[in-house]
Amino acid sequence: MEYELILGLETHVELSTHTKIFCGCPVRFGREPNTDCCPVCVGMPGTLPMLNREAVHDAALAGMALQCRINPVSRMSRKHYFYPDLAKAYQITQQEIPLCEHGALQLSDGHNIRIRRIHMEEDAGKLIHTGSEILVDYNRAGVPLIEIVTEPDFRTPRQAVDYLEQLQAIMRYLGISDCKMQEGSLRVDVNVSVRPKGWKSLGVRTEIKNMNSMAFLVKAVEFEYQRQTALLNQGGVVNRETRRYDQRKGETLPMRQKEADNDYRYFEEPDIPHIAITQEELDAWRRELPELPAQKRRRYQIDWGISPQDAYSLTKYPAVAAYFEKVCQASGLPNRAAKWMLSEIFAFLPDEDAKQNFALAVTPQKFGSLLLLEEQGELTHAMAKDVMADLLAGTSFNQALLGRRGNIVTEDDLETLCSQALEEFPGAVQDYLKGKKQAAKVLVGAVMRASGGRADPRQAQQRIAQRLQELE
Repeated sequence: MEYELILGLETHVELSTHTKIFCGCPVRFGREPNTDCCPVCVGMPGTLPMLNREAVHDAALAGMALQCRINPVSRMSRKHYFYPDLAKAYQITQQEIPLCEHGALQLSDGHNIRIRRIHMEEDAGKLIHTGSEILVDYNRAGVPLIEIVTEPDFRTPRQAVDYLEQLQAIMRYLGISDCKMQEGSLRVDVNVSVRPKGWKSLGVRTEIKNMNSMAFLVKAVEFEYQRQTALLNQGGVVNRETRRYDQRKGETLPMRQKEADNDYRYFEEPDIPHIAITQEELDAWRRELPELPAQKRRRYQIDWGISPQDAYSLTKYPAVAAYFEKVCQASGLPNRAAKWMLSEIFAFLPDEDAKQNFALAVTPQKFGSLLLLEEQGELTHAMAKDVMADLLAGTSFNQALLGRRGNIVTEDDLETLCSQALEEFPGAVQDYLKGKKQAAKVLVGAVMRASGGRADPRQAQQRIAQRLQELE
């Protein structure tokens, strides 16, 4: 029997507020264990939480960016469960009335993902396994989270990755989270089920907890799909359970039976008043929304004719997009700037962190001037790349240009190089005369090699074409 994969995501995003959600402890990554915590963080008896309004503001911005309805009144709840990283044995979250509901995000393939809710909650501490011991670090306890819950609208793991990449970009444009999976500021639980093709009802789902890599998410979902379909084809049943992905084995393993809502004994948090947001606040916050990645992509494609894939890559990181737009303003050459950014400049960036924290030691104005010189034929692409390498090494713009222009191939030199190419590759000439027009590329390549990349490739192509037409 053929089965259809059904996925839903629960994404936890740590907010980059200055302090934690219910106390004044700072939010900082990588600190010594248990140095950024207080009696409120660790749930000491008699302590009282006080809601951080900055967290409400950031969560509401996320809801607006994801087309959600922002509830004017929401409330906090207690979710009870016992685990060593949750000192007070309950988590303060939102159950009955979340801050945001009924949103949507459109994927690159046009598929629409419905967002059921976005609610605020506190993060738990972190368990550190050291052989025979398990240690607890409460620095993360109380860091504000938003949990973004989708409907089961995904049909492939690639769609899930696209959604998460877009979600990362949106949160970064809003400035409310760095969404670094490797640091735990973006964590994903994946709900996986299968059903026979054509069925409307959903199958029994399993939940894969705490995916911290998109590559592993794809592998975990693919394994779980194969596991569930094999089980059903053998006449078995899928249990509703929570599982984890073992990276070494490349498979999901059971953790526990999946809890139901009544297992958590939710009730309204008695120590925190209802959260009220006025229309004036909502209007003011909505005015803070920047141009979001999807809007930028459309503008790049419509106004500048940039391809969808290039527009996606250029808008993934806010700092990259901001720099790119300044280069376009300085040069008036958006397509040439896009080509340079995605090939030459990205080659200097070793990893995702470098792209997220993008900072180039060349001003957009100088970069734009370099593109203009290449466009006008005063520098070949190879020479422009050399100039850029000099600029990145700290050479001044004028010094980097000095001598480069003098190295450009003159018209007489180009004529000589074309003649040499025709003499050295008579076979290519004969192929061209027999109708194999692609043979001209062999001759152009010979000219570029002989010039050491200093010849203008467009001029070389035009001159070779002219010489071959004369032979026809």
